[in-house]
Amino acid sequence: MRLNDLFRTDKPVIAMAHLPALPGTPRYDQRRGVKHIIEHVQADVEKLVAGGVDAIMFCNEDDRPYVLNAGIEQIAAMTSAVSAAAPEDIPYGVDFLWDPLAAMAIANATGACFIREVNSGLYESDMGLWAPNAGELLRYRAQIGAESIRVFYNIMPEFASSLGTRSVAQRARSVAVSSLPDAILISGAMAGDIPEITHFEAVKDAVSDIPLLLNTGANERNIESFLQVADGVIVGSSMKVDGYTWNEVDQARVERFMAAVKRTRENGKAAS
Repeated sequence: MRLNDLFRTDKPVIAMAHLPALPGTPRYDQRRGVKHIIEHVQADVEKLVAGGVDAIMFCNEDDRPYVLNAGIEQIAAMTSAVSAAAPEDIPYGVDFLWDPLAAMAIANATGACFIREVNSGLYESDMGLWAPNAGELLRYRAQIGAESIRVFYNIMPEFASSLGTRSVAQRARSVAVSSLPDAILISGAMAGDIPEITHFEAVKDAVSDIPLLLNTGANERNIESFLQVADGVIVGSSMKVDGYTWNEVDQARVERFMAAVKRTRENGKAAS
């Protein structure tokens, strides 16, 4: 898959639109209700689009503590919020922490064109033993007629450690063959954490024909270095007020980040 086919640019920037806690979760604000969720995410999306990002990814980031099976009430509320806040002129995707089938169902219902999930491997995690099932997800995608929705695989998930002895490059090479990813993602240990750039170099050497994206830790100071080896970036925390994951989007931070990305793109064209 060429990312340019989906995002209409090289080195795309996918910006996170984090939803406040959904119904049925511990941090849900019952007094404000779903209307508040929609208004909050709409405001963030407007700032991200105005700041020049290439795509939006909606995520139930504040549904802490996370679970591996979505509640019906969560799926219903997130579908409503994504439908209301979806941008008109740039692509958007869905991430549901941590239920790939829920993400696919929401994406299919709302017109999203990609999802991000952990779809392979075996992990010890904050949610207990975690065993994703790529076969189940891609079969479900086929069953609901959603084959056009791209699936991005996070092979170094936050809040978890891989069980086994394979290196990240070995896992990437195996996933590329066995699990049919449309893109591979590498993360730090938690949201906002910066992964080792050497992981990107190793995966690039092992898998050259599948796009590789930075999934956490991007900021205006390091993005030029990461985009020398990564094909794109998913960014959330550094675009928030004070760089804090749970705050609202800061449009000035978005604009500074995108200025750094523009320099990288221009330098790449000059070098070629």
